[in-house]
Amino acid sequence: MRETQNIAVDDDARLIPMWSIVVAIAAFVGVEYYFWMVLPEHRHHPGAPLGLRIYFNLSWGLLAALYSLMIGYVSKDAPRRSMSARFWMMLCFVMPGGIGAVLYFLLRQPLVSRCMACGTFVQSEFHFCPQCKYQLTASCGTCFRTVRVTDQFCTCCGHELGTADVPARLQVMGN
Repeated sequence: MRETQNIAVDDDARLIPMWSIVVAIAAFVGVEYYFWMVLPEHRHHPGAPLGLRIYFNLSWGLLAALYSLMIGYVSKDAPRRSMSARFWMMLCFVMPGGIGAVLYFLLRQPLVSRCMACGTFVQSEFHFCPQCKYQLTASCGTCFRTVRVTDQFCTCCGHELGTADVPARLQVMGN
């Protein structure tokens, strides 16, 4: 697996890099300049009503800014999921109409974390580390499906999860 970047899930604001914010502001200002300064100078007929001009220039400016913010988001989110950031940024940039972003969100991999025992990168839905067999999350001992913190019995097979009224997840945390 490729090396992943560790960004906490709560730090969603950090997933949009500063360069992307600067490019978004520049794109918005550039579109506004074009619609208000350059375009009226090259017109040979009366322009559209003022309300329609405001609507179109704000819409296109926001669209250009959101496009660059989306590419910035992909540049930070793809490495967290062990995916190629360059490939997905290029795909999002080249594919017209946001199709690249839709493909990214449909095809992206789950988040990757590290095993606490050996440091191997593992997918978040794994119950056990594939390298050292360390139990990553609580699961039923019979059917190996995920259980919640408060479960006393497995919801799939009915297996008793803990003894002395301690949920299985708390037993795992204590080991």
